Amino acid sequence: MSASAGPGEQICHLYRLRPGAEAEYERRHTEIWPEMSALLDEAGIYEYAIYRREQLLICVLRTRWGFAHAAAVTGASDVQDRWTASLADLFAEIADTDGEPLWAHRVFHHAGHPPVR
Repeated sequence: MSASAGPGEQICHLYRLRPGAEAEYERRHTEIWPEMSALLDEAGIYEYAIYRREQLLICVLRTRWGFAHAAAVTGASDVQDRWTASLADLFAEIADTDGEPLWAHRVFHHAGHPPVR
């Protein structure tokens, strides 16, 4: 996955926390700012989930209008700037040396059959 991911495509990227920052990171996400949630909606980001294993964060999401659009909307937002700054001290790694997110590339997918409701 990359910035070229289109509408509805699942995107996955990674972050790495500083050792000892796990509990604080989780606490801050239980108190996500309403304006941050509104920004995600405005950017067309949905089905956004973050998983954690020790210091490794696995972020999975979809976008309505493609990742490039979502990144442009969030990148132009002072809310995003403030949210990112508020978490900066918790991260050990958020991007590669070129500033690109740490993309995780799908190597397997089994859609299966969802349960009938």
